[in-house]
Amino acid sequence: MTGDPSEAVIEQAILTLTVARAPRTICPSEVARSLMANEAAWRALMPTVREAAGRLADAGLIEVTQRGVPVDPRTAGGPIRLSARPARSAKGGR
Repeated sequence: MTGDPSEAVIEQAILTLTVARAPRTICPSEVARSLMANEAAWRALMPTVREAAGRLADAGLIEVTQRGVPVDPRTAGGPIRLSARPARSAKGGR
């Protein structure tokens, strides 16, 4: 990929990777690495990936945790994990 990926591309990558890994979690760096081949480029993309994860968490589409505790990825320092939210059935889980 050339240039920086759009917000929509980053959000889609997060959703795709979290669903593929469910019920386990992913590291945001996995998203950045899937979009940028060069180490300097994917590292530079990390703040943007965290912002995108925050938007998806705000929308209820993913969960963001640090040591198993929900956090805001935009303000959390240190490693965080992303996971797909469990799907809710229309019949209340029955």
